[in-house]
This record gives sequence, structure tokens and C-alpha cells, in this order.
Amino acid sequence: MPDLSFVFAQSVSGLTAAMFLFLIASGLSLIFGVLRVLNFAHGSFYMLGAYSAYQLVQWLGPGPGMFWVAVLGAAIGIALLGGIVERVLFRYLYGKEELYQLLFTYALVLILSDVAKILWGTQQKSLSRPAGFTGSVTVLGATIPSYNLFILILGPAIALAFWFVLQRTRIGRFIRAAALDRETLGALGVNVEALYTGVFMLASFLGGLGGALIAPMRAVVPGMDTDVIVDAFVVVVIGGLGSFWGTFLGALVYGQVLSFGILFFPRFSIFAIFALMATVLVLRPWGLLGRPLR
Repeated sequence: MPDLSFVFAQSVSGLTAAMFLFLIASGLSLIFGVLRVLNFAHGSFYMLGAYSAYQLVQWLGPGPGMFWVAVLGAAIGIALLGGIVERVLFRYLYGKEELYQLLFTYALVLILSDVAKILWGTQQKSLSRPAGFTGSVTVLGATIPSYNLFILILGPAIALAFWFVLQRTRIGRFIRAAALDRETLGALGVNVEALYTGVFMLASFLGGLGGALIAPMRAVVPGMDTDVIVDAFVVVVIGGLGSFWGTFLGALVYGQVLSFGILFFPRFSIFAIFALMATVLVLRPWGLLGRPLR
């Protein structure tokens, strides 16, 4: 039996990974829930967010607070890019079959990947952790990096903030109505096209934010987009595609299964994730908290 402090540290590691995946997968789930588009290119916004944060830090310098300015600037920049992509390209995907959506968005993945290689090359990029988060703290005998604890607090805070927006605000009611009946909402005088653009920008913001925040923890390299989008799809399948809290639950389950799978069954840790996904698809195809499509 491993030491309990080590088990706790492993659990925290899984939770940290879960919070990053939640940021990515929630945007993916939001786009499908409202726009009904399977956006395979969502991982590219995550990758571009990481590269943008790196570039902004190079421009702004290592001054106090510059990391957070770079993170916010990268997320906003990716949101603006998402708005342009939705206006120019994604608008023609609405109502199309899922196969066309996947093929189209995968082509966009290849294009954005080549753009990233042209701008930043193929060498690994890295960022230092921000001032004040370079140390660690001891919790229940386990040494936890301060930046990881910050991510553990930030993830639920973002989840609660977006839940409040979706459930308790006027724009949130419009978003939920658009997911159910776009035509009726448009007949009531709501600009559905602008709403769709706003939703896509919000999802892109989440993807860019996740990429910018993970840059101090992982190497920024071409190909990180395809790695994360597979994990994000696993999360939304487990939790329920289009379900906000299902995505949060799916990320938590994914993080813990992967973390403890590496601890107890290192050769089968990845297999455990996909075995779990297959089990969910067999027993509850719409996910743990999702609803069957009618």
C-alpha cells in the first residue's frame, strides 16, 4: 500500500489535470450544445492560446503581473479569432451531418497547426511560473506546488461563474433557448446569428485560457492540440455532450482514473480511460449527466 500522503498528492495531480480538461471540454460541449457542431478544431484554440501567452510574455518582459496580462490577452485574442472563424467558416456547418463537420474541422486543425509551425517553429517553448506561485505548500504531508493549488481554486470558480451566467442572466436564458429552438427564438426578435458568434467566442476564450494557463506546466509544442482534443472528447462522452455539469463531472472522473491508473497500473492507465468511456457508451450512451437526443 502506498503512503497516504503520496495518494493524496496523486489525487491532487489528477484534480489539476481535470481542471485544465474542464476548461477545454466545457467550450467543446458548449459549442455542441448550442450550435450543434462537433468542433474538432477546438484543440487548436488551446494550442494557439499557449503560443500566444508565450509570445506576449516575450514582448512584455518578466515584470510583475506580466504573466497574468499575457494569459488574459491570449485568451481574449483567441476569443476574437474564434469570432472570425465562426463568421467566415463555421456558419456554413450549421445543420450539416456530423461527418462533414468532423472533416471540415479536422482540415482546420491541419491549417492552424501549420500556421503555428510557421510562426513559432517546431522547437519546444516554455514559460516560467508567475511570481508568487513558484514555491509549494505542504498539505496532509504532501508537497503541492502553489500554482497547482491556484488552478484547483480557479477551475471551480470558473464553473460557478459560467453556471450563474447560463442560469441566472438574460443572455444565459437566450443561450439555453437557442440550444432548444433557434427558429422560435429568432421569431421573438433575438439576433440568433450574433448569439451564435458570442457563444463560439466564449468557447474559444475558454480554450485559449486553458492553453495559456498550462504553458508554465507543460512544453508548448506543435501537436498538443490533437492530444488534448482526444482527451476533451473522452471527457464530454463520459459526462454527457452538451451538459455543463456533466463536463465538470467527466473531467473529475477522467483525472482521477488517469492519475490512479498511472499509480497502480502504469501499463494500463490509458486503457482504463477508454475502457471507462466504452462502458459509459454501452450503459448510458448520452453520458452520466447528459440527456438523450430526440
